[in-house]
This record gives sequence, structure tokens and C-alpha cells, in this order.
Amino acid sequence: MTTRRRIVITGSNGNLGRKLTADLSPDHDVICLDIARSTSDGPSHLVSADLSAWGDWSHHFDGADTVLHLAGEMRPTSSWAAVHGPNIVATQNVLRAAKLGGTRRVIFSSSNQVMAGYRFHDGPITEDIPPSPLNPYAVSKLIGEELGRGFHAETGSSFLAFRVGNIMPGENMPAPGMGLGLWGQQMWLSNHDMLRAFRCAIGAGDFGFAVLNLVSANAGMRWSMARAREVIGFVPETSYSPHASSQDEIVDATARQAALVPGYWLDQDFRQLAG
Repeated sequence: MTTRRRIVITGSNGNLGRKLTADLSPDHDVICLDIARSTSDGPSHLVSADLSAWGDWSHHFDGADTVLHLAGEMRPTSSWAAVHGPNIVATQNVLRAAKLGGTRRVIFSSSNQVMAGYRFHDGPITEDIPPSPLNPYAVSKLIGEELGRGFHAETGSSFLAFRVGNIMPGENMPAPGMGLGLWGQQMWLSNHDMLRAFRCAIGAGDFGFAVLNLVSANAGMRWSMARAREVIGFVPETSYSPHASSQDEIVDATARQAALVPGYWLDQDFRQLAG
């Protein structure tokens, strides 16, 4: 039997937010926060909140069992100025609200981009090898993970960061040309596995602080899922066999060449960013 919990979801009008709100609402008391106002196809009960500015929105965290912090600037092409408020200041504010509200657990949507520098390396990508972010967006997600480490140390509440794989809006069906070349297909995350992983994270016993990879069981996938099984009992059930189109081969070749030039910020396609 599922324990009914009070769950706050930030970024509930986004890709992950909409899917998780729809999945969790029948079993839990879900409070939806987003900077965007409610739309016809978004959550019906949505609190409009700019999390980068401390405000009255924080009282919605009072008595919350779990916070799913999904809100933030999501574009890997974003500048430092674009990610500072939505991804760093907002995460600080969310963790402050969670602390004041007595939250048991915070689950944070980090990103595979934290490890993008390993794209053309060999060997498994585990959570304990050094991070390798390539752009301000990825660094902001890494900062979010470390803010969570401090939150756990200060409060004793558990904090989990999922390094979320390649999950597209809607039905999210993998195929050649879906973006990021063969690498993008290998780290595809199905809707089914994403929803199961978050449910496992919500219901798991105390694990303190954890950072976990989150991708489906795709052929050739280098992301280790061993720790997710150990910490929250999650094993991906969906699999996909990637195959590169001619366009994917061009994308990979171009990205590989860019990776050889040090000293630049690079977006998710390894294109040089300014600033």
C-alpha cells in the first residue's frame, strides 16, 4: 500500500514536472509550483512562483514530506547570467524553504551534462569519478548537487540528485537523429523508467546524501546504474538499441573535433559558447 505524502513539485509545468504531476497526483497530495502560469494542458492547481526571489511561495513547503526540485533554466546553451538566478539562487531558496518546512527529503533534477566531458572517453561513467561539465548550465547543476550535500549535512534530511538522461517531451520515443548523436541515444531515459525511479526515490529508506545516474538500459550505454539499485532499489526496465544515422555520424564527428580544442565553454552538441 502506498503511503500518501504531501509532495511539492517545482517546475511542475515543464517536461518532467508534467509527467510526474500526472503520475503522482492520484496517490499523493501534490503542490505544483512553476514560474509559468497554468495552461490548459498543464497542472490544474498551479502556484505561480519565481523561486529565485524569496517570497510567500515558501509557505507551501510547510509540512511537506518530499520536494521534487525540477525547476530551472534547462538550455545547455545558456550563459552564466541566464543560469545564476533560476539554477543557483532558486536552488538555495528551495532548500531554505525545505529546511524551514521540515521536509524529510529533497529530490533534485541534475543532468547528464555534469559528465559530458566523458562523451568521447572509454569506460563506465560512475557517480564517483570527477565531474566534467562543459558549460555554465552543467556547472550550475553541479553546484545544485553540492548545495544539496550541505543541506543534508545541516538538516539531516535526505537529498538525492538524479543525473537525468536524455528524455524528450511527450511520448519520448527514441530514434536516430533524436539529438546528441549516438551518445544521445545511449543515454535515453524512458518515461516509464523516469517515473519509476522517482517513485523509488520517494519511498526509499533513509540514504542521507546521494547522486545517482538515471538512464534506461540501452545497448552500449556507459552510465553505471549499480548505485541506483543499491541506494533506492531502482533497476531500469526499458531498453533501446541505438543505431547512428548519417546525420548522427556528422554530429559525433563535429563534436569530437570540438572536444580537442581546450579553453572554451561547449553546449550539448560541443558547439563553442561565448562567455
